[in-house]
Amino acid sequence: MSEVYLENKFVGSIDEPRLFVQKIKDERRRGKMDSNVNVYFDSKRDVVELYTGQGRARRPLIVIKNGQPLLTEMHVRQLEKDEINWSDLISRGVIEYLDAAEEENCFVAFVDTDLTSEHTHLEIAPVVMMGLATSLVPYANFNQSTRLNAGSKNQKQALGMYVSNYAVRMDMDVNVLYEPQMPIVKTIMHDISDFKRHPSGQNLVVAIMSYKGYNMEDAIILNGGSIQRGLARSTYFRPSVAEELRYPGGMVDEVSIPDKDVKGYKAENDYRLLEDDGIISPESHISEGDVIIGKTSPPRFLSSLDEYSLDSNIRRESSFTVKHGETGVVDFVLLTENSEGNKLVQVRLREERIPEIGDKFTSRHGQKGVIGLVVPEGDVPFSAQGMRPDLIFSPHGIPSRMTISHLIEMVAGKVGSLSGRYVDGTAFDAEPEDKLRKELLGLGFRDDGTEIMYNGETGEQYEAKIFIGNMYYLKLKHMVANKLHSRARGPIQLLTRQPTEGRAKEGGLRLGEMEKDTFIAHGASLLLKERFDADKTILPICEESGLVAVDDQIRNRKYCPVAGDNSTISDVEMSYAFKLMLDELKAMCIYPKMILKSKY
Repeated sequence: MSEVYLENKFVGSIDEPRLFVQKIKDERRRGKMDSNVNVYFDSKRDVVELYTGQGRARRPLIVIKNGQPLLTEMHVRQLEKDEINWSDLISRGVIEYLDAAEEENCFVAFVDTDLTSEHTHLEIAPVVMMGLATSLVPYANFNQSTRLNAGSKNQKQALGMYVSNYAVRMDMDVNVLYEPQMPIVKTIMHDISDFKRHPSGQNLVVAIMSYKGYNMEDAIILNGGSIQRGLARSTYFRPSVAEELRYPGGMVDEVSIPDKDVKGYKAENDYRLLEDDGIISPESHISEGDVIIGKTSPPRFLSSLDEYSLDSNIRRESSFTVKHGETGVVDFVLLTENSEGNKLVQVRLREERIPEIGDKFTSRHGQKGVIGLVVPEGDVPFSAQGMRPDLIFSPHGIPSRMTISHLIEMVAGKVGSLSGRYVDGTAFDAEPEDKLRKELLGLGFRDDGTEIMYNGETGEQYEAKIFIGNMYYLKLKHMVANKLHSRARGPIQLLTRQPTEGRAKEGGLRLGEMEKDTFIAHGASLLLKERFDADKTILPICEESGLVAVDDQIRNRKYCPVAGDNSTISDVEMSYAFKLMLDELKAMCIYPKMILKSKY
């Protein structure tokens, strides 16, 4: 007797489990049972498991009967003519969805040429084992799996034409690439997903070689001339929003140029770009500290009724200013209402981003790197035809990563660009490498993709032949301009008196254990002391009770409330966070006694 479980709950026993499982599958294929039901026979445990619940990963496969697929040429023609659809194929039992458990009992053929009488299912197409972004990677079946995952993830961070109506949208933190292109080496998914309407990269000439060591550790080197011609140039958009809120007692915010007697009035120069309505004009060049939207608000705390008068002297300044470290141009101003009918002002800022050292680029194969050097065009190595690469990629990124598709794409891109056509790089169904090599040979180039190159500075011929080809490269949204951050003194938190956190709040740079070790190794003790002095405070400590004493500055005396006036009180330097911990211990009725010793 075999036990039967439905969603891991015991529902009964049966004598012939294999027959039972086959019967359920037959009923499902005839449409008499819901297509969501999956059944699995575990012969080792002699248990049949049925699953109908949500949250299972299921995938469609073509059903095989007696070594022949149930999907025929007639079905394909009917699909092309829209006489039948996908649901019809499922209801007729031609295609069925399997979950991970049921797949254990199946024998799936990769392609129809592999079919034998033992096979139960056939893949619709080998490429469907991958998701949308992963199937955009050309020659993906030549890649190591982890790099394929990385290539898939990297494409999601690439800049391009993310929507066609970006000019009238107020999206947060977005980028638009100036001249995005369709890749020369594409896959079937580029056509299915209509990739040409939202491309996210550019076709570059890439050479694999070292250049003065500036592309070590995955860094890349860019040709300065290519950047001047507009390579990977993009615009960064960021919106600023202000609204006139309503407060209890009929008080409201007001978007306008604040009067000079308003509490918190900034310097007059900060308001210079505002128009009469208190909103900045389009195409104004702004920098840190400039006011974009002028606004005043009622006072935060109303202590008595007489403060309900709307005198300007009790209103406070609440304008929207340009954040720390930001610059740009006002691109678009929108005046509208929010859901409650209050005035809403949205101002979009734009900033041109030209590739610079530290900006992140990647190929579609998980070979990401930052710009290590921008070389003047005259110093870039060149080929016998005078071709200068746009990008120089380090050869050390290939052996350990095993991204062979990166190399094949360069050859395929070279063939495509020379013969003026797109190359199909769909996984498991791409143009074969041999065919590409023969075509490259016919175009007058070496079939292995290498060329004789010359030193751009001296004109000398390199001893080694350099692998050079055409490749689709993506600029990622991680740019230096968004991450560059430094601070001397600045704002501190109210509770711990330590520097605020984050670049937007002009926060401090945190020093970890490893950074501390580097300072010790350098013998930079004063710098180390300064780093750990962020919340230094001096407290009077009673030597007798070991508690924090009272410093009465009005009467100019220090005394301990526990030990009395006669105890010795010493000033001790400590971290304010430690003082906070002492207070919290005292709040829990724990006596934190400090025992003082002489420094000398």
